[in-house]
Amino acid sequence: RGFLELQLDPESMYTQFVKHVENVNVIISTYKDESMGDLQVYPEKGTVSFSAGLHGWAFTLPIFARMYAKKFGVSEAKMTERLWGENYFVPAEKKWKGAGETNERAFNMFVLDPISKIFSAAMNDQNEKLQKMLGALNIKMKKDDLELKGKALLKRTMQNWLPAHKALLEMMICNLPSPAAAGKYRCELLYTGPMDDACATGIRNCDPAAPLMLYVSKMVPSVDKGRFIAFGRVFSGTVTAGVKVRIMGPNYVAGKKEDLYVKSIQRVVLMMGRKQEVRRCRHLVRPR
Repeated sequence: RGFLELQLDPESMYTQFVKHVENVNVIISTYKDESMGDLQVYPEKGTVSFSAGLHGWAFTLPIFARMYAKKFGVSEAKMTERLWGENYFVPAEKKWKGAGETNERAFNMFVLDPISKIFSAAMNDQNEKLQKMLGALNIKMKKDDLELKGKALLKRTMQNWLPAHKALLEMMICNLPSPAAAGKYRCELLYTGPMDDACATGIRNCDPAAPLMLYVSKMVPSVDKGRFIAFGRVFSGTVTAGVKVRIMGPNYVAGKKEDLYVKSIQRVVLMMGRKQEVRRCRHLVRPR
């Protein structure tokens, strides 16, 4: 929106981003849990994604830092820090400086400006200019895509250059805690039983040999008509076909039998992505 609808200048756009990040951090601080550590988000640490959800493209600062780190002879981490905050680069002097009347903010120069040029070329049907810029970025597009016009061309170009799924996946890999680390502080939020019993200990230790603790989040229709697959996440223990389990429904109350069922696991399947591609297997253990 900042480029097409609002047509903000780079500094105004940066200011808006800073404001949004600060607002999110205020909400995070309001519900802070000391056991989970610092959960606030920082663009310079790669925990903020700037995205256009409607067009399916997004980026984090580390993505752009990788483009410039070698050129400036610094590490990706150092370049990431320079792309946010009060960091300004003066091309004429080839030096990094503080704020000044003629100095341009690094985020505006190295992030917003290249995106703005792509937008301008795509929206104004400047195909030769666009292809030249894509070549410099080592981005290859299909011939049919290059024949698109206006927003359609812009959307496809940005998806090829800065695909949203890559930015999201990178953030998940680099920032989300592993199940083994998360289990230690999530146990008391997930489990309502005694915190010193075998089940709670199994969740905290992510122990595949502990009692099975699995949360069913969705019932997925199977290929067999009228049957469903209980899709869920294993927090401790091992899922094994043929083993009897206690299924506690949403209305279950500890000590009572209402909404409590004892059933055998008929089979174990592994769902692959959003497609219903299943693979039969005997065991399913919580990943560490």
